[in-house]
Amino acid sequence: MSPFVELTDGVITLRPFEPGEAKVLHHAVRESLKELKPWMSWADEGYTDATAENFITLIRNHWPGGAYYGFAIIEAGTGDLLGGCSLSHIHPVYRFCNLGYWVRTTQRGRGIAGRAARLAARFALENLGLMRVEIVITVGNTASRRVAEKIGAHYEGILLNRMVVRERVYDAWMYSLLPSDFTESSR
Repeated sequence: MSPFVELTDGVITLRPFEPGEAKVLHHAVRESLKELKPWMSWADEGYTDATAENFITLIRNHWPGGAYYGFAIIEAGTGDLLGGCSLSHIHPVYRFCNLGYWVRTTQRGRGIAGRAARLAARFALENLGLMRVEIVITVGNTASRRVAEKIGAHYEGILLNRMVVRERVYDAWMYSLLPSDFTESSR
């Protein structure tokens, strides 16, 4: 069982989405639909306050069992919601997971996704006992790819037929972060 945690680098904070944040999450997603919709199956015109509320309930229920960690990305100084970051598909035997991130449209270009990705990956590798964090990006999602490259993730190639977004099958770029990426000598 993993208790709720809060991670920060002083600029952003990652923490679980909290009950009562559905309206704020809904607003952030709706604001960002143009950028999210091509790459995220869950981001569409049907996204409502109820959708956001159900998501928050779901991730909070899954968190204690260690199956899924859904973080809100929060501005450390203001408490404003900047986006979301998650650790999913956590494999207990082979000790790897998938890392995903998104930043609301009005906050893009500030390095927030990279900060969130590094905080979440470090948490996975140092606190969950994982040996690998994978960033699987739909070919064509160049903004997400730039984030992976800026944070020093290892490019491993293209995975064929790896992702499905609204019934469309995509190839995906594979990146990874490893424990050695977070040692003193690697910074």
